[in-house]
Amino acid sequence: MYMRKKSLALNAFLNSFRSVLNILFPLITFPYVSRKLNVTGIGIYNFSNSIVSYFLLIAALGIGTYAVREGAKYRDNKKKIQQFSSEVFTINICSTIISYLLLFICLLIFSKLHNYISCILIFSLQIFFTTIGTEWIYQIYEDYTYITVRSIIFQIISIILLFVFVRSSHDFLKYAAITVFSAVGSNILNFIHARQYCKVHLVFHFNWKIHLIPILIIFGANIANMIYVNSDITLLGLMKNNYVVGIYSVSSKVYQIVKTLISAILIVTVPRLAMLFGKHRMKEYKNILVNLSNVLVLLALPASTGLFMLAREVVLIISGPNYLRSINSLQILCFAYIFSILAWILSDCVLIPAKREKYVLRSMSVSALLNIVINLLLIPSWNENAAAFSTVLAEMCMFVINYHYSKDLVKDVFVSKTLLHTFVSSVIGCIGIVVVCILCNYGFQSLIIKTIFSVIFSVIMYGAILILLKNKFAVSMMNKAKMILKDKL
Repeated sequence: MYMRKKSLALNAFLNSFRSVLNILFPLITFPYVSRKLNVTGIGIYNFSNSIVSYFLLIAALGIGTYAVREGAKYRDNKKKIQQFSSEVFTINICSTIISYLLLFICLLIFSKLHNYISCILIFSLQIFFTTIGTEWIYQIYEDYTYITVRSIIFQIISIILLFVFVRSSHDFLKYAAITVFSAVGSNILNFIHARQYCKVHLVFHFNWKIHLIPILIIFGANIANMIYVNSDITLLGLMKNNYVVGIYSVSSKVYQIVKTLISAILIVTVPRLAMLFGKHRMKEYKNILVNLSNVLVLLALPASTGLFMLAREVVLIISGPNYLRSINSLQILCFAYIFSILAWILSDCVLIPAKREKYVLRSMSVSALLNIVINLLLIPSWNENAAAFSTVLAEMCMFVINYHYSKDLVKDVFVSKTLLHTFVSSVIGCIGIVVVCILCNYGFQSLIIKTIFSVIFSVIMYGAILILLKNKFAVSMMNKAKMILKDKL
């Protein structure tokens, strides 16, 4: 039992460490790449990647999620796990072949894609290597040590390759190749290394329906999510040009990085909430959900306000003056954070634990459709700002639908004096952030100094306002911080 607890703790740490690295590496590489490649090069890279991502999804189906869920039952039975893994791997190989066929047909039919063939083909290598990588086997056996160490090694090698080979605006193909190497280069090793758990091979005589039906249900949800996430860049590339895609890519990248940072606390809490709900320990479940919702509101609102006020500085620091046009779309995206985070809470912490996955699929599908329609209507006149605006509306739509299907479970959490007080006190605190950023803008000339002091003083001002307004969650976090510091000292 002790070893088991130790294993779970280690896995949690390794997963968290890997998540932090996945945030840090883009922060290291993107400023360099955005300066070395011109806006058009970044546009070609991101458009090509967005196209391949759809075919990567077709190849993957819902196999990873399904394999981990079902394979865990058989991991202590070598014969059964080997048979199960081989059957799932066979389905994956077939879906991969279909995916490549569809990709080549699209490349032949759509003339718009002809200018991107080289970059698309490079990115398409991910499809094959992801399939043979069988990463789900390692998840079944909870071998996060190998996954984490392998990821770190390949990411470090990729950064070195990036600085060595990507030196001019014409090196976007090299950048694409290095990205593929970073993402899936280790999957050949995976295929060999996974044999210590089970030896997968192609089999064709088995009941396909048993696996295909649940896989395709998961696939449906994945499609909606992919369309939802990638349609902006895809439609910008199809309807506009590489320059516009490159501009929006900066806004989108910054938006996703900040969103990942805000939601880090949510990701950690999801398993606990799922366990409590599954065991019908609703009082504990509600308490954690209340704390989580309030804390994330306290984080999301100031993050969006601060980023809105410092959008110019962030773009200049990360990408340079050539990308200043992306400021407007980044500022529009700031309005999406609060809806995105609340929608995420409702889907991952409420609907899925309550086995209402079909409603998550429904909300995601409606939001994806809305995103596409708004983009089609507004991109011709609003360019990248249309993509940002459609994202805000889609996130809002997802929140509303998720709340509709979960209000019987969480109405007392979301429609409460506690959350209202948190929201009001956070808004007042955000006014303080606006004042601080305006004063720092006039008080400092240096870009870096201005940004650093704006962030530091904003945090102090926001925290002070919350304490003065006696927000219990802010007071609780301050007391916990004091205790940690006291223990350290």
